[in-house]
Amino acid sequence: MRRSILWAVASTLTITSIISSCSKSNNDGGGNISEDDKRKDSALYFARAFYLWNDKIPSNFDAHKYTDPDGVMKAIRAYSIEPGFDKPVDRWSFAMPQKDWDNLSQGISLDYGMGYKYLTNNDLRITYVEPASPGGKAHVQRGWRITKINNITDVSYANVNAVSTALFESNNITLVFAREGKADTTVNLTTASYTEEPLVLDTVYNTNATKTGYMVYNSFLGDTTATKAKFANVFNKFTTAGISNLILDLRYNGGGYVLLQDELANYLAPNSANGQIMEVERHNANLSQYDETVRFQKKGSLNLTQIFIITTDNTASASELLINSLRPFMTVRRIGDTTHGKPVGYFPQPVMGWVVLPVSSKTTNKNGEGNYYKGFAPDQLMNDGIDKNWGDVNEKCLAAALNYIKTGTYVTGAQSGPLSTESGIMPAYHNQMLNTHRFKGAIETPRR
Repeated sequence: MRRSILWAVASTLTITSIISSCSKSNNDGGGNISEDDKRKDSALYFARAFYLWNDKIPSNFDAHKYTDPDGVMKAIRAYSIEPGFDKPVDRWSFAMPQKDWDNLSQGISLDYGMGYKYLTNNDLRITYVEPASPGGKAHVQRGWRITKINNITDVSYANVNAVSTALFESNNITLVFAREGKADTTVNLTTASYTEEPLVLDTVYNTNATKTGYMVYNSFLGDTTATKAKFANVFNKFTTAGISNLILDLRYNGGGYVLLQDELANYLAPNSANGQIMEVERHNANLSQYDETVRFQKKGSLNLTQIFIITTDNTASASELLINSLRPFMTVRRIGDTTHGKPVGYFPQPVMGWVVLPVSSKTTNKNGEGNYYKGFAPDQLMNDGIDKNWGDVNEKCLAAALNYIKTGTYVTGAQSGPLSTESGIMPAYHNQMLNTHRFKGAIETPRR
């Protein structure tokens, strides 16, 4: 209900009043104001109303200095001061044209539909492939190694800028893949629009005398009604199979709609959580009357006491909210790498053909735990096994979870010891260059 009120607060303010109130303070010369400046003034207005640290934005902040609303949103990040942190914590406030936001929020993309990551120097792999995308239709799979991009044969760290440009800033591309035990495969792709499939895989493994469910979930964005139906089908499948453990793979899930996080949490939580606090959501002082406490409403008949969650630094926002919400009620065993660290969310606000998203809310769990701006560290540090396809029991993170379920330890004796610098930790910087295009956020919408 509270989210409906917040949207009403925004909708009752006409663009005329926004422009008038902002332009008077930002344009000391008076006279005509360009459409671009009106748009930036409006973005600043919403920041002053909704930004979590709105009281830190200077009264003389000049929105006109910036190129567009996105520039304004990125500029206000500097005022996100939190006790215990020596730098501003906001890395996310942003804006984008309305049409781009509509596509993003609905899970519609216009690209090749693949993710990329370095395993080691000279070893560039496919991390995921959207089934309906050009890459998916060409039957490209996670784990394939790229050896050539158009005429680029040097795909090493040293050439990451050219690699990134070719992969993300082109409309046509030719990729050559090396596949173990098979001849090289050449694929020609043209960018196209497609709808993303957030639920990548669900399956059940035999683990000694028990059964373990495995679910790969890559985004809380997209069609919420369709996703809820898929959740119901998957958890019915898990219940019918009689699983006693669950591995939830969120390694590339950058977040999305909080209402879908709530839905998934209600399936995952044990029966003892029903009616208990899932999350407490807070806003700036001006909007504190809209703070809300959300409680678990248990769904399905699974009654798990622990859950294994695979994470990387791409695991963000709504995914981290899920981890934090479950922690007071069950053992959450994390495998992989430290999560992104985003305990805050947005209320998207339309502004003259754009959508502005200043960070507007923060959450804590039943125990008052939040502020995880440094992310959640894993219980078992493990590299992303990008040389293996989804569901391959030899993939490093999945194998670690299955091994723990069988033996009580994450790795076998042969696997134990420090991670090698050749195993994937070293190329972190270069992989960031290939990962700037994925959304990270928690989007607040009415819970209805």
